Amino acid sequence: MNQQNRKRRAFKAAFPHTIPILAGFLFLGMTYGIYMNVSGFSFVYPMVMSLVIYGGSLEFVAVSMLLGRFAPMQTLVVALMLQARHLFYGISMLDRFKDMGWKKFYLIFGLCDETFSVNCSANIPEDIDKGWFMFFVTLLNQAYWVAGATIGGLLGSLITFNTEGLEFVMTAMFVVIFLEQWKKETRHDTACIGLAASVACLCLFGADSFLIPTMACIIAGLTLFKKPIEKAGGLA
Repeated sequence: MNQQNRKRRAFKAAFPHTIPILAGFLFLGMTYGIYMNVSGFSFVYPMVMSLVIYGGSLEFVAVSMLLGRFAPMQTLVVALMLQARHLFYGISMLDRFKDMGWKKFYLIFGLCDETFSVNCSANIPEDIDKGWFMFFVTLLNQAYWVAGATIGGLLGSLITFNTEGLEFVMTAMFVVIFLEQWKKETRHDTACIGLAASVACLCLFGADSFLIPTMACIIAGLTLFKKPIEKAGGLA
């Protein structure tokens, strides 16, 4: 099979997995673009920021940073705190990104929450190139976000509606991904570790600060119980 056919087959296999994200990213991206527009920025800002920053929560926060006083150190600290969870994503993807060549650099850059979920949970057929599959999942997801942000920035001055609660689209999508993964697994050791860590850290640290401790607890739990889970066939 030549390279072009491998790419085409990988794209066709990857696209259906990104359709739920297409719906979520277009709506949230448009919300972000509209928010930028009503804050006084042209469509160029959300378009470029979605291309370069590509971090949804950070991009929303960046609006107030751009409108506030010049504080580079504060901006750096806030950005690190908001995006620190990607350190844990990256660690867990080290083995998957091996031998990916130049694609590895874009896969690292484009590793958002949704892309991580798809690339970890998808059953990639044996005859599909895994590197190109993950590359197209990453590329498509960013394209959806950039398109939504740009459209929102262009139409922001023409559209006025209440966007409160729209962010629940992404919560619903993660619930669906989790349930699909639960159904595919014969054992649920890893899922239970994640649920237990999330509930415990939510109770201990509160809704605003539980994410990073949860990630740390999940990594520690998976590391500690890796061998028994692998022996039981519950960890890929």
